[in-house]
Formats: sequence, C-alpha cells, structure tokens
Amino acid sequence: MTETTKWPIPESVNEIENYMKQRVGLGISFDFGVRKLKVLKKDVHIYFVNGLCDTRFVIELIEELVQINDHEKLSTNLFGIIENRLVNQSVERVKELDQVVDKVLSGLIAVVMEGGGYALVVDVRSYPGRSPQEPDTEKVVRGARDGFVENIILNTALTRRRIRDERLRFEMLKVGKRSKTDVALGYLEDVADPNLLNILRKEILAIQTDGIPMADKTIEEFIVKQGWNPFPIVRYTERADVAAAHILEGHVVIYCDTSPSVIITPTTYFHHVQHAEEFRESPAMGTFVRWARFLGVLTSIFLLPFWLLVVLEPSLLPDRLSFIGPNDKTHIPIIVQLFLADFGIEFLRIAAIHTPTPLSTAMGLIAAVLIGQIAIDVGLFVPEVILYVAVAGIGTFTTPSYELSVANKIARMLLMIVTAIFHAPGFVIGTTLLFIYLVHMRALNTPYLWPFLPFEPKGFMQIIVRRAIPGAYLRPSIVHPRNLYRQPPKGNQK
Repeated sequence: MTETTKWPIPESVNEIENYMKQRVGLGISFDFGVRKLKVLKKDVHIYFVNGLCDTRFVIELIEELVQINDHEKLSTNLFGIIENRLVNQSVERVKELDQVVDKVLSGLIAVVMEGGGYALVVDVRSYPGRSPQEPDTEKVVRGARDGFVENIILNTALTRRRIRDERLRFEMLKVGKRSKTDVALGYLEDVADPNLLNILRKEILAIQTDGIPMADKTIEEFIVKQGWNPFPIVRYTERADVAAAHILEGHVVIYCDTSPSVIITPTTYFHHVQHAEEFRESPAMGTFVRWARFLGVLTSIFLLPFWLLVVLEPSLLPDRLSFIGPNDKTHIPIIVQLFLADFGIEFLRIAAIHTPTPLSTAMGLIAAVLIGQIAIDVGLFVPEVILYVAVAGIGTFTTPSYELSVANKIARMLLMIVTAIFHAPGFVIGTTLLFIYLVHMRALNTPYLWPFLPFEPKGFMQIIVRRAIPGAYLRPSIVHPRNLYRQPPKGNQK
C-alpha cells in the first residue's frame, strides 16, 4: 500500500496550483492540465489528465459551471451551488490534496474553488482499451463471447451482470507506491470463507513495491510465494462466466486493473483441467470431453517417459507388443532425440506467439513438413520419435491451463532424465516422487490434489463425472463456504 503525506486542501487555489506544479508536474507533463474558470467572481480550477477522462463529459460539466454566472446571484455558498450543478452520478467530497492527486491520476477530474477547503471529485473515466470479446485461449463452441478486458470497471460490471445479488462485494484496494493500481476482491459476502478473505486482504495490503506493471501475475507472486514450484497454485481466466461460476461456488476472485484476466482462489490441480465447454454440453458429452482431456493430460506427462523405458528395456513388453520401439538403427541416443524434438515443438510454440497471424500458418507448415521430414531423412530422428513427441505435444495443448501445461512438460522432461539414467527403477521412483510432491503441495491452505487426496467421495465424483446442474446442490467443501447449499436439496425445494 502507498504511504503518502496528508496535505489538507488550502483555501487558495493558487496554493493548490503551486502544489500541482511542484509535486505532480503541472506545466511539464503535457497530459496533466488545469482549466481555470470564474464562477460568481471566484476562481474555480478543474484538474484532469488527458486520455484517461471522457472529454465530452468534461465539456458538459464546464458548460454547467459557466451557466451558473447567468442563473445564480452572488452567494457565499459557492461550494454547494457547484456541487449541485455537477451533473454526474458519482461526485465525491475530498479534503486532502494527496487524495485529489490520486483521483486525478486515476482518470477522475477534481474541481477546487477559492475558499472551499474541499475538492469535488467527479468520475468521468474513459480508459483506453478494447471492447469485450471472446478470449483466444478459452474458446467454446457454444456460449458467451464476452471476455474480460484491461479495464477493472468493465470487468466487475461483466461479473455483476451475471450475479445480481445484493451480497456480491467488490472490495477495492490499491497496490504500488507509484503505480497505485486498483485491485479488487470479488466475493459473495454470505458465502466466501472469512479466513481466506482476511489472508488475501492482509497479503495484498502488505505489498511494498513501486508498481505492478505485470498486474495480476505480480499480485500472485506476492500472495502465494510460489518460488521455483512450476505447478500453478491459482487459476487464471479471461471468461466472465467462469469467474461468476466460481464466485457462486464460494471462491474469491481477484481483479487487477490493466489485466484482462482474473485470479481465482483457492484452486486445486483439478480446477486447472476443467473447461467451460464441459458445462455448455449435456452431462454425457461433458463427461466424455472431460475424460478425453484427462487422457490428454496423462499422455502429455507419461507417454514419452514410458516409451523411452520400453525402448531401453524391450523385455518389459509382451511379445504381441514387441513392435513398439524404433525399427531403424540410429547413432544418436533416443533420449537426445526426444529432447531435441520436444524442444523443437517448444520453439515452434514460442515462434507462433511472436509471428504475425498471416505468417503463422505458413511457419507451421514449413516446420511440420520440411523440417520434420528432412530430419528423418538425414537420420537425425527416427520416425517413432516424431510420432510420440507429436502425440505428447497434442496432449499438452489439450490442457486448458497454459501454466499447468508447461509444468506438466517440465515434469515429463524430469521423468525422461531419471528413466534414461536408472531405467525402470527411475521411472517408478520419479513417478512416485512427482505424486508425493503434488500431495504435499498446498494452495492457500488448500490440498492441491483434493478431492483425490484427501479423498472425498462426493467431490471426487463431481470431478470424474460432469453432473447435471439440478443435481449439484452442494458447494465444494474445499472453499469452506458459509452457505453450503447453492440450491435446495431434493425433497426440500419450494
């Protein structure tokens, strides 16, 4: 949080102007300006930042103030007259200069007058940005096409549009001594766990840094203190419907201005492998899609290490599966080929991000057809390596969470290393250590593998099977909801 000296608003507008020149850069910064008026023979100054406020609204307010000279007589209550003439739904009295500066730099305008002792802050913000559109990383076949943008006001509005409950809260905080970035906690007051709210509020208020230009990612690093752990502890989403669904379950969602994604807390491993598409289809189709996704996730982790194991120890395979393994001899070790091909796919992914869209398709064709086939022809790779690396790569892309897909890839590479060194014992011990590591992980005091460990039958069945909404009347116990039921149980419906 920011700690600034509290300066009371002086009676003289000239003193306020001098303060703005010395502390804020009035007259130096071209975008920070002041409009000076005479209203009933008294000086009135309007401070603003170009680009952050709506010019049309500012002009309308100036017109209203100028017309005071035509319709009002000289009065000692100029402050009350001006306050009454500011035709805006959000007008706030402020009595400290540092608050005025913070408001103006956030896109509001401040009206100060001679002898006032107060400032009137008017919300005319109009942040530069784009309109809501479907996120590229969370597309659905059928469903809402609006997603979060870089404007926290618009993001909270998209959520409130879906949850019109008087107990929905957006608790606003500020982070960064210099950036003063708006951060909001979104939750249902009668559902969310108070202990979780206290932890998040305390951690956010304790952030001492100049600014958070990386927005929500910086907030995450301060809150969860992840260190070198590759597995994601919180979940990101750019879909307003996904955020609203988690708030209704009892989660707390963190909104950060300038970021098109929000942070969902607390989350487990299985939260990262769910997708909105499952809930836009029938329970049977949703369950099928979920199982296919689970298979893809398992493939992305264990396929390459297991194939490497049977290549190193062909005796582990029964006779009818003896065809598994490279048919061609090569001078390059298989483990080296696997890593080269795996890093090649990673290079393609990174290049696709930085390649303009019209060229990305051509780049993919060149990589898949020319590089892959030529690498086989010259003997750099055996065909089976390309096949299994491609299947594992597809499994990586089936993971909805980008952070989890990268973490799974790191786990896969570590498993390949220990398998190449110790063969079968290495594969077994590496898999066991990975499982133990995930079991011991906790995300904001939440077991990472819940409801598998600790085992909870009802929660585990909701993970395995996509239940119909009318039958899912309990909120997840992992969020410790104050109100356990999201709808009346069967037999008690009214």
